[in-house]
Amino acid sequence: MKKLDWYILRKFLGTFFYAIIIMAAISCVIDYSEKVDDFVKHQAPLTEILGYFRNFIPHIVALLYPLFIFIATIFFTSKMAYRSEIIAMLAAGMSFPRLLRPYVIGAVLLGSIFLLFNHWIVPNASRQRLRFEDRYVHETVNYSDKNVHLRLNKNLYVYMQHYDYAANMGYQFTAEKVSGTELLEKITADRASYDSVKKEWRLYNVTIRTNNGLQESLKTEHELTQRFPFAPKDLTSDEDKMFAMTTKQLNAFIAQQETRGVENLNVYYVEKYRRTAQPFSGFILTIIGACIASRKIRGGSGFHLALGIAISAVYIMLMQFSNTFSIKAGLNPFVAVWIPNIIFGGVAWYLYRRHVT
Repeated sequence: MKKLDWYILRKFLGTFFYAIIIMAAISCVIDYSEKVDDFVKHQAPLTEILGYFRNFIPHIVALLYPLFIFIATIFFTSKMAYRSEIIAMLAAGMSFPRLLRPYVIGAVLLGSIFLLFNHWIVPNASRQRLRFEDRYVHETVNYSDKNVHLRLNKNLYVYMQHYDYAANMGYQFTAEKVSGTELLEKITADRASYDSVKKEWRLYNVTIRTNNGLQESLKTEHELTQRFPFAPKDLTSDEDKMFAMTTKQLNAFIAQQETRGVENLNVYYVEKYRRTAQPFSGFILTIIGACIASRKIRGGSGFHLALGIAISAVYIMLMQFSNTFSIKAGLNPFVAVWIPNIIFGGVAWYLYRRHVT
């Protein structure tokens, strides 16, 4: 690392952190203006509001990371090109690949930080943020989804018509034990309540049908206590909770949902793969930004920034399109998440080759 490397790296990191801090502050103000009525309505304490925004900042910073590493690269590089600093470096014998060294170091450093952010820090912050929103922003959910079917393991299936969280009571409960195509036992109950302390289900007006080959038995119980590996919260689909899971917890959740027979889990796979793909996008966009803005052109920084914003918009649109195509149309989620990086990686390589040939 020479003095010029440190000079470029300081400008790179300084511009990036300045831009992201300003945007995080603006985002907090906008978010506060949208939720202030809810804060007043639910009488949220000031300390908890401050804690909410402390946890909101990692979420918004991670969300805007690819955009602002690109804009920051274009902004300070364009300023250097406009002042003929890059021309002087290249005229002194520095090759373009050598010029890119501090950019690569900065992008790798930031990418490593945000890789840690995406997999651990942001999920832990999001857990506190979503808990605050459930308490002080969102309306209380009183009922589960309707007609919920769950596969608890390969031999056990349950069904609930709906669950009333306020009354802690579910209706039209059914549990079936099967072996292959044979029904071994079927338990039906008019009502079911959950004991969160003992983690047990209490069934009311129960009918138990048991099959043993050609022999069938039927009995009724007024009340029956059973253990089933699920809780009332599992009866409501809430995709926001995946943002509150670390990657290890998300993997365990996906495995659990696969066991339960949930069909379309692409939304969770997209989130899982996005956490790794996003930091790599910062590296690719840094190379593109450096290649675009290192040339001194008519229009100066304004043209470079306009071009950078346009490219950022294309990147975001492509990312949203591929993710939606995966969730709604079944495209492989790994492919969907990495398509923007692959395409823009090709663009970065093309621009880089134009500078070195």
